[in-house]
Amino acid sequence: MERTFIMVKPDGVQRGLVGEVITRFEKRGYKLIGLKFFTIPTVLAETHYGEHCDKPFFRGLVDFITSGPVAAMVWEGKNVVAAAREMLGATDPQKALPGTIRSAYGIDIGRNVAHGSDSEAGAQREIGLFFDETELKSYSRAIDSWIYE
Repeated sequence: MERTFIMVKPDGVQRGLVGEVITRFEKRGYKLIGLKFFTIPTVLAETHYGEHCDKPFFRGLVDFITSGPVAAMVWEGKNVVAAAREMLGATDPQKALPGTIRSAYGIDIGRNVAHGSDSEAGAQREIGLFFDETELKSYSRAIDSWIYE
């Protein structure tokens, strides 16, 4: 099964949307295998957003993501990386399709509620940044036979 990294950002936490994001992924059939609620240290934020370090918005990204607690999660399931991106919607909530998380709860690109890995390689990298393998829990669910053929 594939894994992806999803993070409810400080704006989503402040607005009480952690449960909503979890609910959407659970209702879709994906399995939560890792969850942390914490404030990201600056060094971790700079590493996480390292690909943007030369861009003018880099410092703002780091300052925002470290401004309050986040809910960092690892989800597992078939095609979860691509499905999670679709569920989240476009980075700019104004361009997100109706029914997506960002369309439903976001207005401004700088406060778009959640982050999701953009690829399988990106997911592996981000999961490794935020979670130790011992923090990820593999388990069977009785419902899986109703989700997967």
